[in-house]
Parts: sequence; structure tokens; C-alpha cells
Amino acid sequence: MALKLAKALDRLGTEAAFSILAEAKKLEAQGKPMIHLGLGQPDFKTPKHVVEAAKKALDDGHHGYVLSNGMLECRQAVTRKIKKLYNKDISPDRVLIVPGGKPTMYYTISCFGEPGAEIIHPTPAFPIYESMINYTGSTAVPYDLTEDKDLKFDPEKILSLITDKTKLIILINPNNPTGSFVEKAAIDVLAEGLKKYPNVAILSDEIYSRQIFDGKEMPTFFNYPELEDRLIILDGWSKAYSMTGWRLGWCVVPEKLVSHINKLLINSVSCTNAATQFAGIAALDGPDDSINEMMKAFTNRRNLIHKGLNELPGVECSLPGGAFYAYPRVIGTGMNGEEFCKKAMHEAGVAIVPGTAFGKTSQDYVRFSFAASEDNISQALENIKKMLS
Repeated sequence: MALKLAKALDRLGTEAAFSILAEAKKLEAQGKPMIHLGLGQPDFKTPKHVVEAAKKALDDGHHGYVLSNGMLECRQAVTRKIKKLYNKDISPDRVLIVPGGKPTMYYTISCFGEPGAEIIHPTPAFPIYESMINYTGSTAVPYDLTEDKDLKFDPEKILSLITDKTKLIILINPNNPTGSFVEKAAIDVLAEGLKKYPNVAILSDEIYSRQIFDGKEMPTFFNYPELEDRLIILDGWSKAYSMTGWRLGWCVVPEKLVSHINKLLINSVSCTNAATQFAGIAALDGPDDSINEMMKAFTNRRNLIHKGLNELPGVECSLPGGAFYAYPRVIGTGMNGEEFCKKAMHEAGVAIVPGTAFGKTSQDYVRFSFAASEDNISQALENIKKMLS
């Protein structure tokens, strides 16, 4: 190719779950049965009243541009939900409606990332974080979750990584890909420690805040008003309301960041789809019945896959505390994560994602999404059991 591309593109990563899906679909097209436990999306339909709200918006003629930062009505619906969930009053002026969760990652890291800056992030983690840190020329400073048997972060370890170059700390709770959930006591320690570093921004990814097991409460960073002037909260509709394909998310940012993130929004997508925002309002203002039903199903699936994985020879899996992922260590099978995934797909007909898709320290791990039926999970476990024997 004669074209000379920007060197920054070489630093940009990707999301392996989609390439796993493409390979699995190719095998399916050739006649091989496949159980998909790769992508992280609920297998439930979007609630009917949410779909109807989008249809009505289109019928009513909402076909044009809306405010770049989101319709006021949608931003107000977000603040009502935050008030209901966390008893926290937020100005809608600090809310931005974006097309999915990734734009908040992209915009936030763009605001703080530059050569010479350090950004602290978890590993393993959703791969777009490290990709974007590298893209901006920042130095990625990881804290390794695999050092803990339950794959939880250590607040003291995170605090120890802060230097005078640290611009941003990224937290994901519950975590994708590990399914680990850090409770309030540890978050309290971290929040207290962060008071000593007023120049460090915090991005708290809380997209799985409605998928927490065993009746435990979400230790949201909204609980710490002393950090509010440097806190970015990432959340959205995708996981809670089974709306992954609608591409709808929201973030709450400090007042001084609003105009900057809004400029990035205008420069990239102009605004978020109007009819989708009406659907988002209906989801937030409507009943939570669909979430409750989903969590009943996810609880059964979690217990099934956790038990089943630990019964496989050479496989160890901690109990997921949130999200809908199991992250077993498979090195005891004689295979690393990538070898295990390849064999699972081609021999057992089960599509899963290797741990290396989420970080360099996860060579021995794989990710199972249990956002699939109990029948499919049981069959997948049976297939893998045969494969290993």
C-alpha cells in the first residue's frame, strides 16, 4: 500500500469477542453446531413497552437531529433514576447521552490521555480501555486482578501505583471479563485514599450495576461527594434492559468536563439517535420487572456454570459476584487459554473468549458468558467435558 497511515493506528487494539463470533459463524455455515458463550449480551428481548416507545417516537415524527449532549427529557430521566437508585441529586446539565458505553471510554481517555501521562487501569478488563490509553500515547499502568483468588482489585495496590504523572484511574465494578464484584468496604478504602490525590480523575464503569448477585448493593461512586469534581460515571441501557443493539449509554461528568466531552461528541457522532432516546426514557421510568426476571435467570445460570466448570478436570473458577461472566483458570488441563478456546470451538462446538483478549496476564484464563439458556450452558459443559476426557 502506497498510503502512509498515522502511526497511532498501530497502537489501537480491537475486541476479540467479535472475531470469535465471526469464526464461530463461519463454522456454523459449514454445518458445525455451535453454542455461543462469547459475546456479552443478554439473550432476553428488550421490554415491550420500551420498543413501543421507540415506535411511537418514529410515528410522531422524531426523525431529526436532537441536542448533541442528549434530549433534556432523556437526561432528566437519567437523573430521576439516579435519585431513585442512590438517593443522589444530579443536575441534568452534567449528564450526556451517548451511543453506547464505548463513547464514554473514548471521550474520557481522550480528555486525559497524552504522551507523558499515566493512566491506571485493571487487567484483565474490557479491551477498549487499554487500546484507547495506548492510542492517546499515554502510558498504561495496569493493576492485575489475577493476583487475587476471587479476581477482585486491591484498593491499596491501586493507590500505590499513583505517581505525579497519573491523570486518570479506571475502575470497572462489577468487572468484565471476570464477573468479580468489589463490595463497599473496599471502595470506601479506595475513595478515602483518593482524597490525597486531587489532581487524579476517576472513571467508574458501572454498566453492570444492575447485575449483582445475592442481594448485594451497588457501591456506586455517587456515594462519595468529595470526589464529585473529578468523577466520571459510565452507565447505560445495554445490559440492564437488554438493549445492546440500540447503542444507548449515558455518563455523568464534572461540570468542567461537560463542554469538552460535548465537543468530542459533536466532532464524532453529532448526537445520539432520537427515537432510541425515547426508548431509553421509557426504560428508566418504567417498571424494573424485566431486570428482576433477568436476574433470577442469571442467578440460576451462574450457579449452574460455576458448579459445572469446577467439576471439569483441570479447571478452577471463582464464583461470579456480578455481570454475567465466569472466568475460569484452565492451565490445569495442560492448555493455556487460547489453546483451550480453539479446541472448545473446533472440537466441542462451544465459542468462548481467551483471557488474552482482556490482558497479557490472563494467558491461563478463558471467559464464558452465561447470557445463554440453561440448556445451552449444560450442553456446552457436557461437550467440553467430553473434549477434556
